[in-house]
Amino acid sequence: MALARTQGGRLIRKIAIVSKPGREDIPELLRYILEWAAGHSIDVTIDTPTANYLHRTSGEGRDSLAEGCDLIIVLGGDGTLLSAARAVGPRQTPLLAVNLGGLGFMMTIGPDELPAALDSVARSAFKLDSRMVLEAGLERHGKVVDRFFALNDIVVANGAVARLLHLEAYANGEFVCGYRSDGLVVSTPTGSTAYSLSAGGPVMAPDVAALTLTPICPHTLSNRAVVLPATAEVEVRILDGAEENFLSIDGQVGRHLEEQDRLRLWRASHTVDIVHTEDVPFFDVLRSKMRWGER
Repeated sequence: MALARTQGGRLIRKIAIVSKPGREDIPELLRYILEWAAGHSIDVTIDTPTANYLHRTSGEGRDSLAEGCDLIIVLGGDGTLLSAARAVGPRQTPLLAVNLGGLGFMMTIGPDELPAALDSVARSAFKLDSRMVLEAGLERHGKVVDRFFALNDIVVANGAVARLLHLEAYANGEFVCGYRSDGLVVSTPTGSTAYSLSAGGPVMAPDVAALTLTPICPHTLSNRAVVLPATAEVEVRILDGAEENFLSIDGQVGRHLEEQDRLRLWRASHTVDIVHTEDVPFFDVLRSKMRWGER
C-alpha cells in the first residue's frame, strides 16, 4: 500500500456517490448508503447515473460533484474509478471504491464488505492509499492547446490498420529512443497493471516513485519498456502526420494528434487518495487478480 496514512479525527460531513450505469445490483446498495448517511447526519450528493437509479430528475455533473465533499463512494469498476478520480482532480477528495466490475485492480472492497467499510468511515478508522498522477500538456505550433491528468496512463497511438507511428521520446531533455510502433504507453505505477502490462511493461508496486515508457508492438524487436524516476519530465514528439494518430487519457478521453505535436508529461503535484479500511498486501491482490500460481 502506498503512502498510507490514518485519518484519525477526520469527520465526514458530506459524501458524493458515483455509479456505473446499467447495474441491477446498485439500487440496493444505494438504499443502504442513503440510510447509513441519514443515520449519521451526513449530506449526500449524487451523479446523473445514480440519480437515474433513484428515479430522480437530475444529478450533479462529475466535474463539480466533489466540491465540498469529504468522501466519494464509487460503485462500479476500474473505469468508474478512473472517471471519478479525473473529476476530483487536485481537490484530492478520498475515494471509497466498491468493486462491481471484473478485474477491479484499484477497487478496495466488494459489495458484501460495504457495511463494515461504512462503519469504519463513520469512526474515521481508515487509511488513504495515495497514488501518483501524471499531468500532461499537449503542444501544437509552440502553444499548449490542452492539459490532462491521468491516474493510469497516457497513450499515443495510431488507429490505422498495419500503419506504424513514428515517435521520439526524451527524458529531461535527453534523447531516449525513436520508435516505429503502434504507439507508446506512458504509465504510472498504478497503470503498470493496465495497458502497459499488456504491451509487455513491468509490474510496479504502487509506492514506487517511477513511470514507464512502454512501446506498443515496436518494429524494432529490441525496443523494451524503460523505467524512469518520477522526477523525470518526458517529452514525446509526433514525427508523422497520419490522420489516425490519437492521444488517449486513461482510456477514456481522446484527442487527435497532428504532425509535429509535442506531448510533455510530468508527475502532478496532487495524488489520488483511495480509502482502505483493511490492510491488504499489494502482492496478495496481485496474485489474486492475475491468478499467479494457479494451474
